[in-house]
Amino acid sequence: MESTPNLIALRLAVRKVLMQFTAGDVVIVATSGGADSLSLAYVASLEAVPLALQIIGVTIDHQLQHGSQKQAQKVTDQLRSLGLQEAKIIQVHVNKTDGMEASARRARYEALENYATSCDAVAILLGHTRDDQAETVLLGLARGSGARSLSGMAPENGKYFRPLLNITRAQTVGACIEANLVPWEDPHNSDEQYARVRVRRAVLPILEKNLGPGVSDALARTAALLRDDADALDALADEQFASMEPSSLEVQRLSNLPKALRTRILRLAIYAIGAPSGSISADHVAVIEALVTSWHGQGEIDLPGGVKVRRISGRLSLSARS
Repeated sequence: MESTPNLIALRLAVRKVLMQFTAGDVVIVATSGGADSLSLAYVASLEAVPLALQIIGVTIDHQLQHGSQKQAQKVTDQLRSLGLQEAKIIQVHVNKTDGMEASARRARYEALENYATSCDAVAILLGHTRDDQAETVLLGLARGSGARSLSGMAPENGKYFRPLLNITRAQTVGACIEANLVPWEDPHNSDEQYARVRVRRAVLPILEKNLGPGVSDALARTAALLRDDADALDALADEQFASMEPSSLEVQRLSNLPKALRTRILRLAIYAIGAPSGSISADHVAVIEALVTSWHGQGEIDLPGGVKVRRISGRLSLSARS
């Protein structure tokens, strides 16, 4: 089949990622059946042939909608018809602890990671587009997040790769039309109880209307610039932290550092002592930083995971509940 404009753009983006791998490697494509992931799976199957890679399409059935298993089967049937070597359905149970979106995401990623380990996959491809990146940045702005959050989704993070971050949602829809693919529209993608859907359907269109076209592109570009800055600051903080004892931080040394490095080091130390991943907020860090920059005899501070911090004799003492 002759490639047409949108397919060419997708193939070039996916080829750039797949060329990193070695013949015989297993690569998973997470496929919901929507235009983004379906076109990604199709293009990956095409680009994998000359590279001798094995592409496995994986569909996660969250079991949150009536008939979800039937829909998941439709997705895998279509993947097999496209020539993928293997297409698999993984059912997960979503334990709702911090909102449906976050809980479903956590269950999905855990299932993908477990399956990748079981089949010795070198990579998991995700179908996030430039539009998804713009939405992520706007949501971060609304929460008052820092540079790391505003830098959006990483093109590469461990085994996870996002080849389509410079591709628009319109291009993936166009690619599906060009390849005669039949994408599925998840009802959750039009349910405005979710903040991301409201950003997509209401906020971004208003910004485009009042500020002019190109807002999504500009937000995605901002994310890329902030990611460079955040990566550099994280590297500097890691370098400083490597020579520190997490349970006993010298206040004078911390106070001599720029705030951007100091707060990162405090976060590293708190996690090193035992706080659960992702549990420490900017407010938590601000209270701990005050022990360094605004000391007036504050008492011991309790943090998630049973971590306790107090200032003793010019040092921050960090301990965890046994």
